[in-house]
Amino acid sequence: MARRPIRWLVPALLVLVWLAVGGGLGPYAGKLTEVSTNDQAAFLPQSAESTRALEVQERFREDATQPLIVVWTADGKNVTPEQGAAATQALASLRGTEGVVGTPTPSIPSDDGRALQGVVQLGPDVEGSLGETLDRIGSAVAVDGLRAQLAGPAATRADLSDAFAGIDGLLLGVALITVLIILLAVYRSVLLPVIIIGGAVFALGLACAVVYFLADRDIVRVDGQVQGILFILVIGAATDYALLLTARFREELATTGDRFTAGRVALRRSFEPIVASAATVALALLALLLSGLTNNRALGPVGAIGIACAALSALTFLPAALVLLGRAALWPAKPRPADAADAADAADAAGAAGAEGRGIWSRVATLVDRHPRRLWIATILPLVGLALLAPQLNARGVPLDETFVNDAPSVAAQATLSEHFPGGSGQPAVIVVPAGRAAAVAETAGDVEGVSDAAAVTRSGRPGDDTPKVVDGLALVEATLDDAPDGDAAQDTVRRLRAALAPENGVLVGGYSAQRYDTTETARNDTLLIVPVVLAIILLILIALLRSLVTPVLLVVTVALNFLATLGVSTLVFTHVFGFTGVDASVPLYGFVFLVALGVDYNIFLMSRVREETAHHGAREGLLRGLVTTGGVITSAGVVLAATFAALVVIPLAFLVQIAFIVAFGVLLDTLVVRSLLVPALVRDLDARAWWPSRLGRAEAGRESRELTGASR
Repeated sequence: MARRPIRWLVPALLVLVWLAVGGGLGPYAGKLTEVSTNDQAAFLPQSAESTRALEVQERFREDATQPLIVVWTADGKNVTPEQGAAATQALASLRGTEGVVGTPTPSIPSDDGRALQGVVQLGPDVEGSLGETLDRIGSAVAVDGLRAQLAGPAATRADLSDAFAGIDGLLLGVALITVLIILLAVYRSVLLPVIIIGGAVFALGLACAVVYFLADRDIVRVDGQVQGILFILVIGAATDYALLLTARFREELATTGDRFTAGRVALRRSFEPIVASAATVALALLALLLSGLTNNRALGPVGAIGIACAALSALTFLPAALVLLGRAALWPAKPRPADAADAADAADAAGAAGAEGRGIWSRVATLVDRHPRRLWIATILPLVGLALLAPQLNARGVPLDETFVNDAPSVAAQATLSEHFPGGSGQPAVIVVPAGRAAAVAETAGDVEGVSDAAAVTRSGRPGDDTPKVVDGLALVEATLDDAPDGDAAQDTVRRLRAALAPENGVLVGGYSAQRYDTTETARNDTLLIVPVVLAIILLILIALLRSLVTPVLLVVTVALNFLATLGVSTLVFTHVFGFTGVDASVPLYGFVFLVALGVDYNIFLMSRVREETAHHGAREGLLRGLVTTGGVITSAGVVLAATFAALVVIPLAFLVQIAFIVAFGVLLDTLVVRSLLVPALVRDLDARAWWPSRLGRAEAGRESRELTGASR
């Protein structure tokens, strides 16, 4: 009797600790924006040529600046000289005003006479008030009879800030409401969804507090994209782990009737697959530290912290809360044992006609048992067909007019600019040259296909001045490109420029288009490096968990096939449904890390239960029992994770929309097809050989041998 109060003490303390964590650290989910940066220049490949060129460019500026391009149009009419003079005067009036560095350029007319452009340099001190600064400048440059628009890096950055504004509240609200609706529909319980979501929110609060602490000390970097993915990753993973443990608790509670025994057994049986799953995703994310792109490296530790907090919450808060509430946690539903009886029935009925009267997963198990080879062949062929489309995915980046899903002002302004001026106006290729070679390099660059004109940056910046500005023995040549700086054609021009100027020692080609080109190339190299590392990590974890070689290899191959098939589908959907002409260079790598790591999760949940059942019932019945008992919970987890990632579409950026589709569709494909049909059919066809060379496989082979010997007698 004396021990009974002690049994309540540990779970009660755990719940109180997590309630304190939620109350004390929860607000940090809304404070991450304070330590976030959306400066895209900070995420360039550090060793790339364009990055080295940017470092030299900074020496030519007294202050770090970002250009803002003002473009005026007269709605199809020619701009009058009076309007041109008024535009120049408006630009000049900005000199010395808050946020403006140096002297703005005079207005420059377009060749067709229907537009003007001018450049204003903004200082770094406008970061916190960029939107207000642009509004003030927009009012100051108004000219009667002309429409003024703001383009260039500063305007794009302002639109990015607007896109991420309120990300913490909106994204978290959409994700939690989505999860709540799904949990209520699946479990028909009042308290259980609240407990599961509470655990996810506590995990997110802890993760955000840790990330805030590290980011505030410049140990990790956070931007809007990383912040959004962290929210979704923690909510989705914590819910998945909670569903696995809750299903086992419900099963054990129905069998034993004692909440403490049920909680202890559920935790013991779920601990290994949850830890293995979390380790798989966390280590896969940490592999991003090998990336040459700073934003990829930023996501690695931040995502791993989130996964660790999700697993910690699922393994401490959730079992404690379930033990304290007992059957009340499931009310008004009643605890029921797993469909193990149905699994046995499925095995017995494998040769009988029909499977009426049993659950859907018993019918799936019967199908797997009767025709495994026919089933895996019929499943794998369409997946291979879709995978063959994957190489057609254009991963050279998203052009500016597709970066924002909604109509961003900077995109419309850039379109106007490109309509009346050379596509690269305002964002030229910047060539760093030794001072004595500026004229020769400018002449060579001007002859390159795709270059409109090239000229050295002069000391005064005034027309007619041909004296190059020299800093530390270096000069700058600006090459205006014919094509829009964010398109594939501009990247091709950068490649031709570098090839043409390669013989010139000390020449670096940088600028916006070169940065996009280097980012694309770095992302491609990252994929070639990180993909094998992630696959090796996953394979080693699966071998350690399943004590087998055959099944882990099979699982890795199937999740990789699922990823390629998803990319194939994405190629069609992005082009013909969403209208994207390309995807962000990092999307395939992000999609791979998330899909493969998270896809293995569901196979871990399935095969760890199959291994447990095989040890007691043999390979054939063990597979069927594992499939039936985990089918419902894993499918629910997959639907929750897919819906959670789909919530990323509330952020109107093409990158996150693309990630949302790839992960959501891929998770559903993996959950409903690969894990439900392909993997069980392959394991059933292999039978005991699936567990080679473990003792489980040898024991099963010996059992089959004895059964055959007995039958022959």
